[in-house]
Amino acid sequence: MPFPLFFLLPFVLFPQNASEKYPPEGFVYVHEMVPNVQYEIRYCGSNNFTGKPIPGYENATALLTSEAAAALQKVSQNLNEKGFLLKIFDAYRPQQAVDSFVEWARNPADTLTKRKFYPEIDKKNLFSLNYIASRSGHSRGSTIDLTLLDKSTGKELDMGSPYDFFGPVSHHGSPEISAKQQKNRLLLKNAMEAAGFRALQEEWWHYSLRNEPYPETYFDFPVK
Repeated sequence: MPFPLFFLLPFVLFPQNASEKYPPEGFVYVHEMVPNVQYEIRYCGSNNFTGKPIPGYENATALLTSEAAAALQKVSQNLNEKGFLLKIFDAYRPQQAVDSFVEWARNPADTLTKRKFYPEIDKKNLFSLNYIASRSGHSRGSTIDLTLLDKSTGKELDMGSPYDFFGPVSHHGSPEISAKQQKNRLLLKNAMEAAGFRALQEEWWHYSLRNEPYPETYFDFPVK
């Protein structure tokens, strides 16, 4: 989940120059460091809470800082041995994408995806509930949204709520989900925390590297 509007850290934006190395120094493609990782980059398509592709996502791939990718490699090795694969929904997120979320949230007439992603929440409250904000940890490059797949079937584990669903059912420890769904969430959570990530209480899919290398820098180069 991004930071609330009233809590803004010092930040620097780094647009990507077409002549510069890609990925930029300090960043890597996740699949180059994490074998067998699967992608479903939601913001590169229309299956997300805005209902349309998001600016800054030019390719359905995932980038992370080298440090975050190395930690995720440990997670993958651990879970692969237990019969599971990682599936990534989002990783590094350009600031321009975050800006587009803010623009979407400020348009009360656009409720195309309400039934699927926020059926019990009034869109005007997305800011006060901290579901939408002007800065996101994803833009610092060491935050990732992910789930687990059963290695034998290729199917997602049942986590009790869909990715990016705005509501209490998505919180860790939610009483609204079954014991099996809680167990699935804990399987992911325990593996991520053991590798140096911290969970976000309100979103079972969201993890940030504790010792992230760019804690006050919000990048804006595109995902391509």
